[in-house]
Amino acid sequence: MQLVIVESPAKAKTIEKYLGKDFKVLASYGHVRDLPPKDGSVRPDEDFAMDWETYRDKQGRVKDIADLAKKADRLILATDPDREGEAISWHVKELLAKKKALPKEVERVTFNAITKQAVTDAMKAPRDLDTDLIDAYLARRALDYLFGFTLSPVLWRKLPGAKSAGRVQSVALRLICDREHEIEIFRPQEYWQVLARLEHDGTEFDARLVRFDGEKLERLSLGEQGIAMRAKAAVEAGRFAVEEVETRPLKRNPAPPFTTSTLQQEAARKLGYSASHTMRLAQTLYEAGAITYMRTDGVQMDGSAISAARKAIADRYDGHYLPEKPRIYQTKAKNAQEAHEAIRPTDFGVDHAGSGDEAKLYSLIFKRAMASQMAAASLERTTITLREPTGRHELRATGTVVKFPGFLAMYEEGRDQKGEEDEDEGLLPVMHKGDAPAKKGVEATQHFTQPPPRYSEASLVKKLEELGIGRPSTYASTIQVLRDRAYVRMEKNRFFAEESGRLLTAFLERFFPRYVAYDFTAGMEEELDDVSGGRAEWKKVLEAFWRDFKPKSDEVMERKPSEVTEELDTFLSDYLFPERADGHDPRWCPRCAEEGRANGRLSLRGGKYGAFVACANYPECKFTRRFAQPGGNGDEGTDDVSMGKDPETGLEVFRKTGRFGPYIQLGEGKEAKRASIPKDLDDFDLEWALKLLALPRTVGDHPDSGKPITASIGRYGPYLAHDGKYAKLSSTRDVIEVGMNAAVTLLAEAANRGPGARGGTKAEPMKTLGAHPTSGGEIKVMPGRYGPYVTDGTTNATIPKAIKPEEITEEQAIRLIDERAAKGPAKKKGRKAPAKKTPAKKTGAKKASAKKKAEA
Repeated sequence: MQLVIVESPAKAKTIEKYLGKDFKVLASYGHVRDLPPKDGSVRPDEDFAMDWETYRDKQGRVKDIADLAKKADRLILATDPDREGEAISWHVKELLAKKKALPKEVERVTFNAITKQAVTDAMKAPRDLDTDLIDAYLARRALDYLFGFTLSPVLWRKLPGAKSAGRVQSVALRLICDREHEIEIFRPQEYWQVLARLEHDGTEFDARLVRFDGEKLERLSLGEQGIAMRAKAAVEAGRFAVEEVETRPLKRNPAPPFTTSTLQQEAARKLGYSASHTMRLAQTLYEAGAITYMRTDGVQMDGSAISAARKAIADRYDGHYLPEKPRIYQTKAKNAQEAHEAIRPTDFGVDHAGSGDEAKLYSLIFKRAMASQMAAASLERTTITLREPTGRHELRATGTVVKFPGFLAMYEEGRDQKGEEDEDEGLLPVMHKGDAPAKKGVEATQHFTQPPPRYSEASLVKKLEELGIGRPSTYASTIQVLRDRAYVRMEKNRFFAEESGRLLTAFLERFFPRYVAYDFTAGMEEELDDVSGGRAEWKKVLEAFWRDFKPKSDEVMERKPSEVTEELDTFLSDYLFPERADGHDPRWCPRCAEEGRANGRLSLRGGKYGAFVACANYPECKFTRRFAQPGGNGDEGTDDVSMGKDPETGLEVFRKTGRFGPYIQLGEGKEAKRASIPKDLDDFDLEWALKLLALPRTVGDHPDSGKPITASIGRYGPYLAHDGKYAKLSSTRDVIEVGMNAAVTLLAEAANRGPGARGGTKAEPMKTLGAHPTSGGEIKVMPGRYGPYVTDGTTNATIPKAIKPEEITEEQAIRLIDERAAKGPAKKKGRKAPAKKTPAKKTGAKKASAKKKAEA
């Protein structure tokens, strides 16, 4: 027997179909062991010795692999073709050797796509484990461990409220915080544009004033209304005629097929997917054999794939859409893993795969890969210059026409921001020198320069890749950690730096500037890539890092928390205490001034729940201000904004900011009703404010008990309540939108998960799907004690948290049941033997015992 090890059961099931009866394929379910999350797992003083610990939930799986390995003649490690895949294979081999279960013949095979051809070809070309890739894995894992486990204790002791720091995570956070700072210090500048609406041969078009009084206009030339109105009057009075018509052909070439990074960016732009969701979907498509491996930096395609793409283009379009020669793309990234192909379909004859979000992502991958081999688009840009007789004023109109769509017929790459060239993409009438188009109107519009936009997931991933920070395959998890730690929040698909994130970044910039520097982190990535390429020794890379990092962290650990706060107070003074419009000292205390106290100066203080600004005259002066509220006048009245009036009571609704964040208040006084503003609402307005102030909301009466079900927001988030029982809701919107059916289901699920959920009546299915294609049993979605699951009457499979039970499809349910069945039946714990009965004590002993108890 030949034992094949892969990561996932879906991959195992697909591969086993392609191999003969002599092969048995088992899944490791990802990594089987890791560094224990405690001090001493990496020991720099012992030549960077590392301790490994098998995951508790993988111990049974490792035993299954070991049991079969003892019977096998050959072990084939067929995990993914990247560094992490190599590491999983290495861990499995090491564990089997430790258990003395390693077959004599151990080989490594890799394939870029899970197709019969790719798998069978890989089996004919086995190799040994790549020690350079394994060394690169060890270096990265040790480096991240040493950074996190050395720095995090410093944060816990010196920076209240901080949770953790990571090598790449902290630099990504700094990017977001730096952008926030750029927006804060940005001062908008006024400018005006003068636009003439013209018409010629029945076609209307716009022309912009580009020269006024003989001077060429830059963006900010018309800086105030007075000069703009003079320019407008000049255009209205002038008789403009065509002076020059310039027509210039343009060519646009297609973008290369997707890499991990560009797939994440484009899925965010076009589909609104997060990086982590995109990678989950891509993993599913890869394991189903629909696409090639999804963790890659390469843009090249295999020769046979290029031929298949060209054939598909020829079948779908006429000959003009196929270039004479195939397009060959080269990867430009310095640290790219050239070994892997770009992400592409495994079969260009299949333009649809998967369902739901998977199908949308596949369509994106298919179109991008096809378009990459299509002809360039031919465009024509026309620029028309118009002047009045004096030649002192000039208008310009620009338009772009697509003469031949080429690859645009299949796919056009998205953009994060629209530029001025997008405004020029319109149709212009055919005009010649001397033509005088009719003037339909002239308008002068006021504009203000805009600050740089906050990062979206797409633009953050793009920036990280441009700077060479981290690896594209880890961006999804890096971004997720920042959100989980509440260092950032998302509003309208943009990252906003939270108070805790800004304070952490300031701390690291002040005390560990080298380790959050963009060039240092990028340089470290290059060193780690040198290890994977066999150009550097991994322990020397770690030694160079540790030699400087450990003394620095020890030095900061020796400082008192008050010293750290003082340093941050100075470091952040420009941010916390900006120049005041009233001319007072930026650190001036308004309360001390009101109450007649002298020397009231504000400074940064550290508290149990984080940093805040307070007065030096404490405790006499109890003025406080939130850290992320620079220049404010304290809690009282800060950011008090009237949102409107409650139509029922006629009372004013205010948006306020307190010590613990923003909230809303109905009316005035101590008895006024208040509600916190949840962070997951992107479009908070008066309508939402009134809904929150009206909570708890009655959903309706429970069909069984007749008692009301209510929805509200509590200390631990949104929830449902009914007759003393509770169920968690996933978002604030659910509090307002959840209906009776969903509420009853959620309460039933919560009851089944509770400690008293044994026995009783049989649970009703939440949803019924079709018959299972193999077992023939009806597939049902059921509420379970440990969460919802699907069953065909024979096999039960837990529904992942990422899938809502009410939205699961029949295809997803079949896959979950098949994956669970592939693992084999769950092992039951053997019952303990009944305890032996103790021999009866003598009567005298009983009496003595009773007497002792009485005395006691």
